[in-house]
Amino acid sequence: MSSIYDIEEKTLEGDPLPLSEFKGRSMLIVNVASRCGFTPQYEGLQALYETYRDRGLEILGFPCNQFLAQEPGTEEEIRQFCSSVYGVSFPIYRKIDVNGEERHPLYQILTQHPDTDGNAGDVQWNFEKFLVSPEGDVVGRFRTMVTPEDPAFVSAIENSLPS
Repeated sequence: MSSIYDIEEKTLEGDPLPLSEFKGRSMLIVNVASRCGFTPQYEGLQALYETYRDRGLEILGFPCNQFLAQEPGTEEEIRQFCSSVYGVSFPIYRKIDVNGEERHPLYQILTQHPDTDGNAGDVQWNFEKFLVSPEGDVVGRFRTMVTPEDPAFVSAIENSLPS
C-alpha cells in the first residue's frame, strides 16, 4: 500500500466504503470495542463528529477483538450496541486485527507513525486514535488515555481540518 486512500474495507452493514471517499477531509481512525472500560469514549467521539463533520471531519471506527476479547460481538451486535447505547452515526467498519501477523493493511500504515512521546509500533489498547490530514498524511497518534474531550486532542483536530 502506498497511500491510506488505497485501503478498501466494508462497513458493518457489508457496504464497501473505501478511504478514498474521504479525500479532502480529515479522518480520525479509532480501533473500538464494546466491552472495554474505555467504551464510553464513543460518546465523546460522537460529539466530535457532530461538532466537526460539517467542517470536514470523518470519524471511522474499526472494531478489534485483540485486547482481552473486548469486542466479541457479531457485526449486527456491534451495530446495534453502537447505535442504541451511544447513538453512533459515524461509519463503523467490519472487525479487523490492528496488530500481529494478520494486521490490517490500514494499520500497517498507521502504526508506523509515532505518538506524542515518539513511540511508533503496535497499538497498545482499544480506542487508540490516529488523525489523518485531508491530504492523507497521519498527523497525530493519540493513545487510549487521551479522551475525545482532551483540549490538546481537540486542538489537533481543529488544526487538521480542511481550510
